[in-house]
Amino acid sequence: MPSQPPQPSPDRMVDFHAHPIVVGVVPHQPPLVTLTAITLARAVGAPSVHFGYADQTRYVVEEHPGGDVRHAPVDPDDADEQWQVTADTITQQLHDVLDDCDLDWRFHYLAGRPDRALTHLARAVDAAGFVVGTRRGKHPMHEFLSGSVSVRLAHHQHRPVIVVPIQVVDWSDGLPWH
Repeated sequence: MPSQPPQPSPDRMVDFHAHPIVVGVVPHQPPLVTLTAITLARAVGAPSVHFGYADQTRYVVEEHPGGDVRHAPVDPDDADEQWQVTADTITQQLHDVLDDCDLDWRFHYLAGRPDRALTHLARAVDAAGFVVGTRRGKHPMHEFLSGSVSVRLAHHQHRPVIVVPIQVVDWSDGLPWH
């Protein structure tokens, strides 16, 4: 008989106070996600905020205890420098928003499926929860069918997930998949 994964319960809960928050970020993301995470971290007394981007064109070669990973391209013919450009872009966007931030924060360049990569990071830093933004796009049905990072996080690990709306749907125009 296959074993069941550990389920959410009070004894697995990580207290928000004195534990980090993990934030999923992407290049050119609106600052609202970053600012929401910082505001939450201050409100609950989190000691730090860990921002993570998971590059799905790369895979994990080695996981390090602090949440960082050594990674390599899925396609060996791909230029191996593009990941550094993406990392620099996200780091700069975080510096622009967090220029005068009084909290300790760190950016982690991850690899693979975003939900799994962010879960690994949360376990490594003993995070209390996640903050992620909704996807931008004109095809909400695609996100519904393919699944969002926030939904996958909520269904495959025990930490709470706070979802920050990036773009709202005008319901007066009808259902989003019409």
